[in-house]
Parts: sequence; C-alpha cells; structure tokens
Amino acid sequence: FAFVKIRLQKFLADAGVASRRSSEKIISDGRVQVNGKEVRMMGVKVDPRHDEVTVDGLPVRARNKIYAAVNKPVGYVCSRKDERSKTVIDLLPPDWSHLYPVGRLDKDTEGLIFVTNDGDFSLKLTHPRYAVPKTYFAFVAGRVSPATLEKICKGIEDKGEFLKAKSAEIHEINNSHSTVELVLTEGKNREVRRLFAAHGHKVDQLSRTQIGRIRLGELPVGKWRTLTESEIKSLLAHT
Repeated sequence: FAFVKIRLQKFLADAGVASRRSSEKIISDGRVQVNGKEVRMMGVKVDPRHDEVTVDGLPVRARNKIYAAVNKPVGYVCSRKDERSKTVIDLLPPDWSHLYPVGRLDKDTEGLIFVTNDGDFSLKLTHPRYAVPKTYFAFVAGRVSPATLEKICKGIEDKGEFLKAKSAEIHEINNSHSTVELVLTEGKNREVRRLFAAHGHKVDQLSRTQIGRIRLGELPVGKWRTLTESEIKSLLAHT
C-alpha cells in the first residue's frame, strides 16, 4: 500500500495520540510541530514516511496498519470497551487494544467481523454506498416459505428504515425450523432478525459467514487471524 500525504489530525489519530477531534484541539493549542515548525492550522498534510511530527516535543511514529478477521462468539459486543459485556477486542492480543471493529454484529449473533486501525478501510466496508455483500446463515423458527423469501428480497419498511436482502435461499427446512442463507449489502441494526420478525418468524441462531470474498472458513469461534494483502485488496475492490 503506497503512502500518500494525509491530514495531520488523521495522522495523529492513526498513531494513537488521540481521537481525530481531540487531535484537532492539540494542533490548535500549538502543541504539534512538523519538521521543527509549530502548526496550528487545520488542513496541513504530512507524509508519514518522511515528515517528522512531534507532540509536546515527543516524536510521533506512524503505526503499522493491522487488519484481522475475528469469529465473534455470542455474548460479545462489537465495541472497543464496554463496562457490562465482553468485547471482540478482548479476544485480541493486549497490544492490539487500539484496534476497533469494522461495523457491528449484535450481541446474540456470532461470526465474521474485521478489526483494524485503518479508518479508510473501515469506512469503505461499512458505508452503504459501497454495498459490500455480507452473507449470513439464519436458523429460523417455523417453516419459511418461498413467498416470504421473495418479500424479504423486495424489502420492508420498519421503524422508518427500508430493510431488504440482496438474496435469500433455503438450505434446510422442516416443520419446526428453516435454515436460510441471506446476502445483505447494508447491515442495518439487527436487520436479519427484523426482516424475519416482520413475517412472523423468530431467528433462533444467526451467524455471519462471509464479507465480500472473505469467508469465515475454519476459523474457530473466539479466534482471530490476520488478513493477507490479497484479501485486503479484494475487499477494497468492492469500493
């Protein structure tokens, strides 16, 4: 990945100095120097390879970008910190505590989620305009009919939001339960559960198995692995 010039506040945020907004205040307070010169103006860009950046006289180093896939267990939340619940970050090495989840899976859902410290990567995988496909397996109470799947793919209005699946296919079915594979491109809050609830079905188990071309595969529940460069490129190719 080629380095390009980035805004100073983004560089500070990526390096773990502070959030982007807090970094703006650090700059405006005159605490930052670039190549020995004090910078107070917003909009200044730096080259992480060549420019020397200091805060309060201490050098700031660019952090290596980290991209990892996690198989989130049920009961974990997708945030960096939560006083009441375990988070996906708790599953990572201690020195990766600065990473954050890319998007969300609700607490009752398991499966594939990415973690990173690359804000642009996160944006491109979560913003609706990029429509990165995400695949889910839902274990649903009741016998789901083809007509219901058709309605789920056409979409519904729920609580002021339009929800829909890009595709939905029954894998197994009996009189008490159905296993359905769905592909979504937005991933609104609890979208799969809300889609089925609107048609009288409760989702008993839900797992995300794929994002873009990256499959969960054999990654055990609660474990993680780093993404390869080709996998990262394939994800960004959707955007």
